Amino acid sequence: MFVWKEHDSPFDFKYLKFLFYATEHMKEHMLNSIQDTTDTTDTDGMTEIRQAFLTGERAEFFARKRRYVDTVFADGESPLKHACDIELVESSFKWKYPLWYCRNVVARDCTWFEMGRAGVWYTDHIVVEDSTIEAPKNFRRCHDVVLRNVDFPNAEETLWSCSGVRLENVSAHGDYLAMNCADVKADNLRLVGNYPFDGAHDVEISHSRLISKDCFWNCENVTVRDSFISGEYLAWNSRNVTFENCTIESLQGLCYVDNLVLRDCRLVNTTLAFEYSTVDADVRGTIDSVLNPSAGMIRADAIGELTLDPERVDPSATTIVTAATAWNASQQ
Repeated sequence: MFVWKEHDSPFDFKYLKFLFYATEHMKEHMLNSIQDTTDTTDTDGMTEIRQAFLTGERAEFFARKRRYVDTVFADGESPLKHACDIELVESSFKWKYPLWYCRNVVARDCTWFEMGRAGVWYTDHIVVEDSTIEAPKNFRRCHDVVLRNVDFPNAEETLWSCSGVRLENVSAHGDYLAMNCADVKADNLRLVGNYPFDGAHDVEISHSRLISKDCFWNCENVTVRDSFISGEYLAWNSRNVTFENCTIESLQGLCYVDNLVLRDCRLVNTTLAFEYSTVDADVRGTIDSVLNPSAGMIRADAIGELTLDPERVDPSATTIVTAATAWNASQQ
């Protein structure tokens, strides 16, 4: 409250009056600004938060039924720890551990910046669409993960020990993607990075391109269709691995595999293949070299160099069929 006394000058009174109205205007503006970022409840029961700038540790801890729109989760660890029934739209994470121990999360058009690392751990039932995840070490020990139209420019140690994973139109660059995962289905996965899917089981990949050394090591029940794979030592020490209509380039690839199947595949610049593998291979074109498969059948147009060392394997356990051997058989 302003009090004017008789000895005050008219100038002082006008100045005080100006301050009064300016203060009231600022209060009204501040209230309107706060209203833009405070909670509103939508008809679906979700509390909507817009254009918030959230800082500090556990800024929205244990949040329930909230929709964050154009919201920035700035410096402060674990902003949404233990959250449930969360929707994120055009929002961003700029600090560590944003979504731990969460359930039922949907994120659309969102960004995890570089320091938003270890972003989603121990979380079940999460969908991420049309987003960029720059931070490494994301998605650890999660269940029911759907990633659709997502870019991982730094995917190191991402998707470890997760189950029920669906990847649709995902681009990733980094080593050790999807280690020890289970029940993975990927379509149009574009990966540049070594050692992916180490220790994974029940994996299906289609229409994908993997530039990866040591891909599918120690795996079980893997099927790859209509894809391109380039990288040495493909699928060592694995069981039940099938490639259908794939192009493969791999030095010493497909070795130490129990029950390896190739259907209508091309092996380009692939040498020393199938060592100590049990194999059923139907290959179009030439295989540059085959070294000591354990057993099975290999069919190809030609094999550049074939080694069946009786001191290492039983040569009679493997049947080799090429265009040349088929012609010879027809002449007998």
